[in-house]
Amino acid sequence: MGKAKDPHYIVIRPVVTERAYQTQGNNSYTFEVAPHANKAEIKDAIESLFEVKVVGVRTMHKRGKARRRRFVVGRTRSWKKAIVKLSPDHTLEIM
Repeated sequence: MGKAKDPHYIVIRPVVTERAYQTQGNNSYTFEVAPHANKAEIKDAIESLFEVKVVGVRTMHKRGKARRRRFVVGRTRSWKKAIVKLSPDHTLEIM
């Protein structure tokens, strides 16, 4: 398995925010994923890492926001977010 197809390189981290917690009622979980990963790769990675059944994957690119620190203007980094819906008989204990 190549480095690009390794599940640990596709799924970077779970997103732990209040908004991400709200989707857990629908059995959906939010992850930061590699920008090059497609939905099929994300589904396979989640299933192999957490041993669950994935029903659907929704992805979006989050653009970096403009930020200032005193006189210096910069941007936060851009990243890709995936919302993964699991089968009703599976759950994750990551949050």
